Amino acid sequence: MTDGRPPRHRVQTDPERVGRDLAGLVLTVVELIRELMERQALRRIDDGGLRDEQIEEIGLTLMALNQRMDELCEHFGLTRKDLDLDLGPLGRLLGSDQRDG
Repeated sequence: MTDGRPPRHRVQTDPERVGRDLAGLVLTVVELIRELMERQALRRIDDGGLRDEQIEEIGLTLMALNQRMDELCEHFGLTRKDLDLDLGPLGRLLGSDQRDG
C-alpha cells in the first residue's frame, strides 16, 4: 500500500565515520581561529607595539598550538588539507598554503 508519498530513506551512518567527520569539523574551526590569531600576532609585531618578551611568548604559543593541531590531526587520521573547506566562489576557507601534515 502506497499513499503517493515518496519512500522514506534512512540515513546510513557509520559511527566511526561520523566521529571522524565531527572531529574534522571541530578541527577546521580551531584551525581557522589559530590562523586568525597568527595573522593578528604578526600584524601586532609588524606595528612594533610589542616588547621582545611578548614577541617570544607569542611565537612559543603559536608553535605549541601548531604542534597540537598536528597531533590532533594525526590522532583522527586527518591532514591539514582535509580541514580546508571549499567555499565555492569564495575559494578555500583556509587558503592554498596548507601543509599536508
